Amino acid sequence: MLQYPQIDPILVAIGPLKIHWYGLMYLIGFAGAWLIASKRGHRLGWSRDDVSDLIFYGAVGVVLGGRFGYVFFYNFDRFLEDPLWLLRVWEGGMSFHGGLLGVITAMVIFARRMQVSMLTVTDFIAPLVPIGLGAGRVGNFIGGELWGRPTDLPWGMVFPHVDNLARHPSQLYQFALEGVALFAILNLLDRKRPARGVISGCFLLCYGIFRFMMEFVRQPDAHLGFVALDWLTMGQLLSLPMIVAGIALIIWGKKQKILDQKS
Repeated sequence: MLQYPQIDPILVAIGPLKIHWYGLMYLIGFAGAWLIASKRGHRLGWSRDDVSDLIFYGAVGVVLGGRFGYVFFYNFDRFLEDPLWLLRVWEGGMSFHGGLLGVITAMVIFARRMQVSMLTVTDFIAPLVPIGLGAGRVGNFIGGELWGRPTDLPWGMVFPHVDNLARHPSQLYQFALEGVALFAILNLLDRKRPARGVISGCFLLCYGIFRFMMEFVRQPDAHLGFVALDWLTMGQLLSLPMIVAGIALIIWGKKQKILDQKS
């Protein structure tokens, strides 16, 4: 049995100014994506300014979509009681699935501005997203949030601020899958220059599968519990459309490539 290290979620405090580890992880994710995107932008004839704009659009989509998604997917009752809570982002609460919808919206706007296909943009940015996902899961671990279900495995971890039970360190599992593994898969695929839409589809499919799996060891949200069948969580429910869309996009991309080769 391991003991949670009790890391202070506040990295630096200067008077009223507080820098949280979780916020730093967001910055690391965006900075890492920008560095790699800047090196790859020449493929599409994009300048560094274009890449910077892309990351900015993505950041806005993540923050707005993540907040709206958390409020409407996970805490809609609280929003109805206190609508201004939507704006109090410092109280915490972000949703990946909401952030994904926000990023997709932002990429549609960016693609129109650049006069390119949206899938061209999402194929470009998808291999970079795991950097932010991995950094975010490290932030979850440092903040001692989104812990796992009880376990008797030897690496089970006690989170004293929760209870005295050994639990799955699910944040670290998700870091390994959504961060490390997904980054490796998408960037290896990117090297092969697949058909348009395949990388985007692979991202949706792999993340959806990884998240669906991890929900079996992650503690469900206390105020939601299981949303169906006494085992299905909200995270799994929201991941199912990703899996279906990912498969459909991969099939569509490969068919389009075959049609282009024949024409």
